[in-house]
Amino acid sequence: MVAYTFYEADNRVRRYAEALAKRGDVVDAIVLRRAGQSSFVVIRGVRVHRIQKRLIDERGPFTYLRKLLMFFFRSAWMLTVRHLKEPYDIIHVHSVPDFEVFATLIPRLMGARVILDIHDIVPEFYASKFKVSERSFVFRWLLLVEKMSIAYSNHVIISNHLWYEKITQRSVRPEKCTTIINYPDLSIFASRGEKAQANGDFVMCYPGTLNWHQGLDLAIDAVALLRDKVPQLKFLIIGDGPDREKLKTMVREQHLEDRVELRGFVPIEEVAGTMAAINLGVVPKRKDSFGNEAFSTKIMEFMAMGVPVVASRTRIDQYYFNERLVQFFDSESAEDLAAKILELVRDPAKRSAVCTEAADFIRLNNWDVRKSEYLDVVDRLAKHQGASVRVSSS
Repeated sequence: MVAYTFYEADNRVRRYAEALAKRGDVVDAIVLRRAGQSSFVVIRGVRVHRIQKRLIDERGPFTYLRKLLMFFFRSAWMLTVRHLKEPYDIIHVHSVPDFEVFATLIPRLMGARVILDIHDIVPEFYASKFKVSERSFVFRWLLLVEKMSIAYSNHVIISNHLWYEKITQRSVRPEKCTTIINYPDLSIFASRGEKAQANGDFVMCYPGTLNWHQGLDLAIDAVALLRDKVPQLKFLIIGDGPDREKLKTMVREQHLEDRVELRGFVPIEEVAGTMAAINLGVVPKRKDSFGNEAFSTKIMEFMAMGVPVVASRTRIDQYYFNERLVQFFDSESAEDLAAKILELVRDPAKRSAVCTEAADFIRLNNWDVRKSEYLDVVDRLAKHQGASVRVSSS
């Protein structure tokens, strides 16, 4: 697996890698590292190579691009060296960025098969992150890179059905693609019974990246609006990202230090442990061009943990869910978010009903049930069903 990500916190990369390792395949993960982490570790049978340190402090496109290019050249070197020693059957490259797939050039020429996994569609992601027009030169150039990267790959995995429709219309034949959404791994995320806070608090939680399109400023505004109506409400934010300092400033300026906690990065297992004790999950994405279609794994993980969810009314979440499964609020409206939180705080019966419906949904939509979709792709590309495969995940 090759991925410009932190392995411990990336559910999608881990699900693939650990499913392969569990069945006996040899798996390397070539990824990023945080300060203080070792450059190599084995996690659940996966050999994790952390080849580049990253601080999530990018303030502009050139800083972001420079880090991506450094990772590209380092991962290309490592893939080539390791392939010459012990050839890979499959190299599974995770985007963002799409062009990372070309780091596999030497192994691919020597026979390795390449999967491109599109977590986020890059042109729209870039436009949202750096506030540029979809008519700009950079956007059109990124569309060209998307097409070239897909053409180079042997197979493409797309992370939701809306993006499958978009990408197959503009960049690839449908028969070259598979859609695999972010199903929860029940070995990590599973309900642990009724939530109860010893101190009487009602704890709301968001785990994930701290980007503008995630709408966390709206959630903080909602907490401020509920200051007097729900004095027991606490908001826990788990994760890191470019908006961290802005959010800390918001909390300080609105005097919410006793209500809002920014905890920073923690591994997936610790996120699940925290979810086991919270009362409400919140996914407050903005309904811009990217956020409107970016599927969030957090909603289904909350469902798997038996936690009710209040989520922005985006196109993607309405595609997969309904009002029986989650409590929707009007995107970008802190007032409506506050009203929906208040409704759920005051109505434990509704919270329970939502959790019951969600549990039925998760029984049919989890990684244990769906992982065969991915394993079939790997085996088909490797052309030896059931054999041990050596996979690099980037």
